[in-house]
Amino acid sequence: MPSKFEALRAQHPVFHYEGYAVTRDAGGITLRFDFLIDGLGAFHPVTRIATKNLPIVNDFDGPLAHDIVFALGLVELVSYWKCACPPEIVIHCGTLNHDEIRWWKRLWFHGLGEFFYRNGVVTDLDSFVQVRCENAPHLRAEGQNFHHSNVCLVPVGGGKDSCVTLHLLQEMGQPLLGFTVNDQPARTETFAAARFAPGQMLHTYRTIDPALLACNARDYLNGHTPFSAVVAFLGLYCAYLIGAENLVLSNEASANEASVTGTDVNHQYSKSYAFERDMNDYIDGRFGLPVRYFSLLRPFHELQIAKRFAALPQFHFAFKSCNVGSKHNVWCCNCAKCLFVYLMLAPFLPEPQMVHIFGENLLKNPKLQPELFALMGETTQGEKPFECVGTVEEARAAFALLQGDGAAAQRLLQSWNPTHLIPEKFLPAAERMRVYVGAAS
Repeated sequence: MPSKFEALRAQHPVFHYEGYAVTRDAGGITLRFDFLIDGLGAFHPVTRIATKNLPIVNDFDGPLAHDIVFALGLVELVSYWKCACPPEIVIHCGTLNHDEIRWWKRLWFHGLGEFFYRNGVVTDLDSFVQVRCENAPHLRAEGQNFHHSNVCLVPVGGGKDSCVTLHLLQEMGQPLLGFTVNDQPARTETFAAARFAPGQMLHTYRTIDPALLACNARDYLNGHTPFSAVVAFLGLYCAYLIGAENLVLSNEASANEASVTGTDVNHQYSKSYAFERDMNDYIDGRFGLPVRYFSLLRPFHELQIAKRFAALPQFHFAFKSCNVGSKHNVWCCNCAKCLFVYLMLAPFLPEPQMVHIFGENLLKNPKLQPELFALMGETTQGEKPFECVGTVEEARAAFALLQGDGAAAQRLLQSWNPTHLIPEKFLPAAERMRVYVGAAS
């Protein structure tokens, strides 16, 4: 008997990327994508970029802008493809060469690693999908006409990591614009806590087509997709608009660790160094743009970032990292993400202050004990929680530090991951943080 994956592929054999549109009005720029799955129906997701009062210095719908939007559609399509996993994708609105098809297949396959794993899908990089382009060969839109500005574009997620990045850039005196995908109070509040004005935030609004939600409510496949890759390409388009040469992320060394021991399944694949490297290769090879996509925190572990964040009290009551509670701007205090953030910060802040921030001591909540075991790698399946959490080593070191054993934690606090892409201009900021977190407490 065929699996659901196989049955859906047989029923819906082709996914079509039919087109995209870029339009502008007084309030902003609208990006619309047109997808179709044979035997299922059409999807038309829309993203809105609020551009009022923004210094747009490059053509929003010129050839290079269109090529970036086309690429954004190649990330967006995976959210719709996954509901039926058609064995073929046909692209009607652009073209890719052999190496670029391989690049996109690598992103889709690894970005869907958790989706495949949790849905019991057995497949491989070569066979999970084939890609066919119907257009003529691509003529690269040259990036030498790119108009520069001295501003960085910084995605602001509202968690401790982006707070630390904002602080480091502020210490540098680096001009920047914040960047968000859909508004949440913690994003606005942490940006304000960093003493940036509301007008320094570039807001974008991404919507999911209700037709996909209807499929999710029926007997179609659903699961995690590489959202950070959406942030990457939407951020690249916005960086192009404003002439930003640096798109500065807040992804740590810990994001490279697999979520399932002994596999390549990583909930955070599109936050990993592998994707960061690939993204820069694509920017160079496809667009020829002088834009660097890098994480200022890549040299550091979560425990180091937590120590630096603990010394920045202006953010303590503004930040939120809970996916469950984010819409209501609260810590739900009932999930692995809340527990992990609590565990990282607890060695560096007194318990009354931690309870004031979170509402309770999460390490004393018996309902969260299974999550604590999973964070520390003490499960028979070898699975960490499928959340943006750090390494097993970090969780164990933080817990040991709370018990009075600081040896493992000190090794982590003094570590430095040399595998990063930080431009020379920004290295002094990372080096200053290295000195701070490595110093004996």
